[in-house]
Amino acid sequence: MEKDSRTSLLKKNIFFSFVLKGWAGLVQVLLVPFTLFCLGNYENGIWMTISSILLWIDHLDIGLGNGLRNNLSAQLAHNDIEKARQSVSSTFFMLIFIIIPLALISLLFINTFDIYDLLNVDQTVVNNLNDILAVSIACISGTFIFKFIGNIYLGLQLPAVNNALVVGGQTLTLICIYILKIAGIHSLMYVAIAYTLSPLLVYLIAWPFTFNWKYPQLRPSFSSFNFKAVGELFNIGIKFFILQIAGIILFATSNVMVSHYFTPEMVTPYQIAYRYFSFTMMIFTIIAVPFWSATTDAYEKKDYQWISKSISSLHKILFLIAGCLVVMVLTSHFIYQIWVGKDVHIPSSITIGMACYMMIIIYSLCYSYFLNGFGKLHLQIIFTVFAAVIYFPLAKLLINYFDVSGMILALCLVNIPGAIINRTQFKKIMNGSARGIWTK
Repeated sequence: MEKDSRTSLLKKNIFFSFVLKGWAGLVQVLLVPFTLFCLGNYENGIWMTISSILLWIDHLDIGLGNGLRNNLSAQLAHNDIEKARQSVSSTFFMLIFIIIPLALISLLFINTFDIYDLLNVDQTVVNNLNDILAVSIACISGTFIFKFIGNIYLGLQLPAVNNALVVGGQTLTLICIYILKIAGIHSLMYVAIAYTLSPLLVYLIAWPFTFNWKYPQLRPSFSSFNFKAVGELFNIGIKFFILQIAGIILFATSNVMVSHYFTPEMVTPYQIAYRYFSFTMMIFTIIAVPFWSATTDAYEKKDYQWISKSISSLHKILFLIAGCLVVMVLTSHFIYQIWVGKDVHIPSSITIGMACYMMIIIYSLCYSYFLNGFGKLHLQIIFTVFAAVIYFPLAKLLINYFDVSGMILALCLVNIPGAIINRTQFKKIMNGSARGIWTK
């Protein structure tokens, strides 16, 4: 009966996530040409590069969000409400303690170093880059704190609600960008505000809904702040944090590298190709993410039969994703022209390379979501950090032979070993042959 309840909740979340992510996909499709209209290729490339920098700040929570997600799932599986509230409260206040010095250091950095030289930006085109970065950092710092509300819903096995919060922020962004478009406003500052303030507003609105009405028993309070709870969150969270940072190094900083070694304008085709193929990632994560917390629940209750059945279902999805990527490559030139017009040229090498990269990542995620649910992160950390360390020298080498496409080739090569290891570790855990490092 409990197994049926878990599966039923999983199916409901996948269904509603499809609806929400379908809308999110449409929003992303519209945002690209609208933002291009407001900024043009050059400033759009600058904004995409800035977004990559902001992603660093957004993920510097030392893994507390994902630690909360796993701990909350386990605590609620055992109906320990007091510990659950301590986890929520401790996460909230630790995020505040982290972001204040982090924001101040970031602001000091952009006012001390030559940002124009770092990003290879022409100051005559954008003369207020430091101000744009400062405003963006202020907004993203607020989101850094309040987005933990989404992690709570993930821990409650309600990823559809977390998706609704994310999509709500994206929708508000689209509305703001559309207003700028019809008003004929071409301002990088206004675009930055639209992108960074909108998600924060949605999370602020979600606060009273979550803690005053739906789950008052989980409302953060300083009296529930517990250093022992922080230690437990940090124990699992630091592993997620290392994975997050390594992941950012592997892709987000690629925008900065393209801007630095080539021009900000080259970031635009690179990112458009990524966004095009990321629709397959979006579809896969809609289906796979709910398995993460559900797996934690099943693993705590030793329901291995349910886990085996679940991974079989995801294997079928992998074959469909592979076929979808092939079709997307074949139709890419036609789709690009409809989507962003003929002014943005995207080489076939970037298109094919990005499709291969996406397949490797999705294949790896198929197993890592289950390993995350098990709390088995050690090998993932080793291979992801290894990939991040060798990525820069390999990318720099391959750029000399393949231009921007060399960076995508580097991304593919450094991620293949981790994908193989994830699959191997999952199989060993499930068949009971895991020993030593395979159990961590």
